[in-house]
Amino acid sequence: MSDPTRPISSDPALSPPGHEMTEGEKRALEIVEAAETGGRKLFGWQAVLVTLLAVAWCLYQMYATQVGNVDTVTLRATHLGFAFALAYLVFPFRKTPGAPQTRVPWYDWILGIGATLTAAYLIRQYPDIANIQGGVLTSTDVWVGSAMIILLLLTAWRTIGIAMPIVAMVFMLYALTGPRGLIHGDLGPQLQLHAGATWPQVVGQLFANTEGIFGTGLGVSAQIVFLFVLFGAVFDKLGAGEWFMNVAQGLLGGFRGGPAKASVLSSALNGIISGSAISNVVTGGNITIGTMKRVGYSAEKAGAIEVASSSNGQLMPPVMGAAAFIMAQNLNIDYRALIVAAAIPAFLCYGALLVVTHIEALKLGLRGLPRSELPRVRKTLVSGWYYLIPLGYLLGTLTLNPEATPERIALNTVYMMLAMMVIQEAWLARRDGRTLGRGALDGLRKIVEAFEGAARSMVGIAVATGAAGIIVGIVTITGLGFGLADIVENVAGVFTNPFVKMLAVLFMAQLIALILGMGLPTTANYILMSALIVPIIVKIAGLDTGNPAELLPAHMFVFYFGIMADSTPPVALAAFAAAAISGGNPVATGIQAFQYELRTALLAYMMFFNPQLLLIQDGKLGGVPAGEAVFMVIFAFIGLVAFSAATLRFLHRRTNPVQMLLLLVASFVLIVPTQLVWNLGALALIAAVYFWQKAAGRAEPPTPLPSAA
Repeated sequence: MSDPTRPISSDPALSPPGHEMTEGEKRALEIVEAAETGGRKLFGWQAVLVTLLAVAWCLYQMYATQVGNVDTVTLRATHLGFAFALAYLVFPFRKTPGAPQTRVPWYDWILGIGATLTAAYLIRQYPDIANIQGGVLTSTDVWVGSAMIILLLLTAWRTIGIAMPIVAMVFMLYALTGPRGLIHGDLGPQLQLHAGATWPQVVGQLFANTEGIFGTGLGVSAQIVFLFVLFGAVFDKLGAGEWFMNVAQGLLGGFRGGPAKASVLSSALNGIISGSAISNVVTGGNITIGTMKRVGYSAEKAGAIEVASSSNGQLMPPVMGAAAFIMAQNLNIDYRALIVAAAIPAFLCYGALLVVTHIEALKLGLRGLPRSELPRVRKTLVSGWYYLIPLGYLLGTLTLNPEATPERIALNTVYMMLAMMVIQEAWLARRDGRTLGRGALDGLRKIVEAFEGAARSMVGIAVATGAAGIIVGIVTITGLGFGLADIVENVAGVFTNPFVKMLAVLFMAQLIALILGMGLPTTANYILMSALIVPIIVKIAGLDTGNPAELLPAHMFVFYFGIMADSTPPVALAAFAAAAISGGNPVATGIQAFQYELRTALLAYMMFFNPQLLLIQDGKLGGVPAGEAVFMVIFAFIGLVAFSAATLRFLHRRTNPVQMLLLLVASFVLIVPTQLVWNLGALALIAAVYFWQKAAGRAEPPTPLPSAA
């Protein structure tokens, strides 16, 4: 599952001009709405209420950033209160794509009002709890706190799925069970025990301080993530998403397998402003999937390429989904340093995916689209050059101005785009013969739609970070993380070689991340992994817990595998959305997308064993000289290409088992490209396979599917 850091709605503007949505595209849109922005289709005063709440939430977040002095607990509780209110209005308990509910049932009114009142109670009572009661809860505090915990889990169930509530309840049960080890027998004496906690103590930890529900995750959601989601919503409503798509189609659509390459490029561009895999699939896939099928990709391959490219959008700075903001807070590093460190792996990931699409085009003998059917690049660039102004301001200020905070930069960019929205619509109105006033009103209407889309998209993030705070809070009071570290260390202890032992730990970590990712959005997945698994990796690797630069590779490792879970069957909503558009089998689409995503797995290992790819050297961020960085990037890219060729069983021709093994060996050698002799040896293996295939002559290729003429 993915983070909804880009809104999507049933607005026909999502489709390009003259394009009528197919039944498959409508089903895909319904999947996104049910999963990310709520599946209810309300009318009348109920719809107006949702719009008013959404706009009020956006205005409050903008105000809080503008003044910059809102109390921490007040900001976080208000943030969660708005999420509660909208969740019970727009997210039905039973999500049925194609059969949306048109009214809010009475019990959702009761639950929504009750949940919102628990947040309001905390805002009113917290000063007394902290200053007068000395942190000790009254019986009323315990009752209200208990109600919030229960209602938060119910809200998480309907917004992000059943997995998070189940995990949270297991952790709370563990906290209440008293002094027990995690496992008995030979390993028992080595495990961390906890003395147990009473229910009032659990409620106090989760409800009445900033180490539980209202911890770092929800704080980052309220302080930073909301403004970047709002930025993406307004930027997309301004028309930038469609412009990115046209630019990508014009640049790459005519090359071999061009529509697939255009899909990769447009997803990368959209990833700059959006962190949602599913909504990227729908907004881009309604064009790219059809054109990929036209030139000869199967329905499953076309859908899988869109899934892989959209999922990787969460790797692209500066937004990178909500998890990246939380990562910066966990590591206590400036967000600018994080996005700079993450840039090289992101470009490597997309560069390797372009190679994957080219290999598939070679295998199928495909061509590109005729140039006459593609947008003219120069004309397209001229028509939307002004979209680069807010994007350039955001990226430039984030990178070059150390004085401004990321949330303030995002807010200033939103202000700029709001003005651009009104001006653009007024200009379009004058061009079309309408009055300037009418154009300005159209601009205001689009602003309201963008605000509503952003607020709906934030519900899942706010609820996920709050629910994940339950687990983090329990880990804090029980010391559970130490016990898990002991278990993993003992299991990995069967390996005597330190490198093999580390590989075993990382492999276990990746499996946990992938399994959790089947039921959790990326943000919640990362919060759990950073609380439970990263400390284990850090302990086994002997990393300095006080040095963020040493810890960053471990955090990026679990982050990358959390993203891979978006395309991991059987629960891969991005694959189901893509299959709805392509008409392919959703499970087969997910399996194919996972195969394409294997290069992301290799890249995660590369970053861990070779931190220079994150610009880390001698325990410092940004300490890699430019010459060394270029050297590392080139060899890492070659390793990813070799690995992709091996997993797809094709380089110049279809590979036999020996050739595939040689390519795999070369790619594994290049995981840590530090020794020139080994690097040259890996290059020699790749060259040997290539020339071996050239000399062997053309093998029997599959019959090419007809390409566009």
